[in-house]
Amino acid sequence: EIEQNPMLEEAVETLDTPANPESLSAEEVKDVSEKAATSQVAGDGPASVAEVNWEDYSNSFDSDLSFSRETPPADAPSQFDFISATPGLNSYLQWQLTHLDLDELDAKICEFIVCNLDGHGFFKADIADIESILHCSANEAEGVLRLVQSLDPPGIAARNIRESLLLQLERKGLEDSLAYHIVDEHLNQLQMSNYALIARQAGVTVRNVQGAVDVITSLTPYPGNEFSNEQTNYVIPDVYVYKIEDEFVIQLNNDGLPRLQLSAEYQKLIKEKKQLNPEAKSYLQEKKRSAQWFIKSIEQRQRTIYKVMESLLKFQRDFFEKGPGYLKPLILHDVAEDIGMHESTVSRVTSNKYVHTPQGIYELKYFFSTAVATTNGDTVAAEAIKNRIRQIIGNEDATRPFSDNKISKLLKQEGIKVARRTVAKYRDQLKILPVKYRRKTRR
Repeated sequence: EIEQNPMLEEAVETLDTPANPESLSAEEVKDVSEKAATSQVAGDGPASVAEVNWEDYSNSFDSDLSFSRETPPADAPSQFDFISATPGLNSYLQWQLTHLDLDELDAKICEFIVCNLDGHGFFKADIADIESILHCSANEAEGVLRLVQSLDPPGIAARNIRESLLLQLERKGLEDSLAYHIVDEHLNQLQMSNYALIARQAGVTVRNVQGAVDVITSLTPYPGNEFSNEQTNYVIPDVYVYKIEDEFVIQLNNDGLPRLQLSAEYQKLIKEKKQLNPEAKSYLQEKKRSAQWFIKSIEQRQRTIYKVMESLLKFQRDFFEKGPGYLKPLILHDVAEDIGMHESTVSRVTSNKYVHTPQGIYELKYFFSTAVATTNGDTVAAEAIKNRIRQIIGNEDATRPFSDNKISKLLKQEGIKVARRTVAKYRDQLKILPVKYRRKTRR
């Protein structure tokens, strides 16, 4: 909007002169009483200095410009081709392949394999695909695949997790180890932590299995993940809630919002009627109205966020005081009615907005939760039940974890009636594994 509307400009913050002369931002005060150690050296005056040709110092990205004053060839690389980027898995593998003496066919097969790796570093095509596309034999394709699998990182170009782990164990020289045998023959039992069954089938002790599992867990199931170029998006709260003594204080985060104002220069032009034709004046007046509306919209957005946060603080005060276990059932209609706005407005304001609270950072949508009836006729928020399930699983005995049915019974003892299916649904939403994958063998 600022780029398209000439009436909008960002207000420049004026810095006050620091009161403390010792501060870093204070201007340096010269000591006029100190005499110069040497006399001033006479230099050239402005009139005697030749005019500078700034074209000699230009740093343009124009395609027809060359610092050697020669016209570059048509196929010359652009300056933008030299802008660096974070190298990914593909670049890292290609760099390693350049150091190998490959014939033309092997180089093509290598390129095909590298270009068919997913983000985890797994080879997603088949040997048959290499044969049909590059017209080579199965032995040639398998040989080049093993070559690529010998590159770094260990486990690269595997076709599944099992093969990735086996390749890493081979790289460590553990082909004849118990760890290799467990990955090769008992991966399903390993996923369910059924060490007793693995020990019985492998003819070893449980302690030996646990030692092998320690070796396996030190490996990387997805070798390509460390080369991911995905950027981590950090949450910046839109509003802060502080507790000062016995009161909660709400403070909006205005750091990301520009301080906008109407351009004084263009407003002066509008007032000078003789210098503008009717068409230009009408254009500026329209842009002025648009700019005023835009500034008011930003201010209204901030006021609405403040009102919604104030209402949430009133409804969910126990949460801010004691934590997630005290979250109450709340719907959009309750807040909309409280602040005198439509539900759709509240929904838009709370979408992708975050608040920093004494209990942590939460999305505003988090405070809206459906009600679940208790055995004594009261209601409790679904989010509070999820938090209780997380606590129950977090405190369970890892060797005897609770099933969903057991968790349902424990909640019933606390007065919360939740079916086993609902417990399973909440557990999945919390990204907690089922009981068979949480069980660990006692050492």
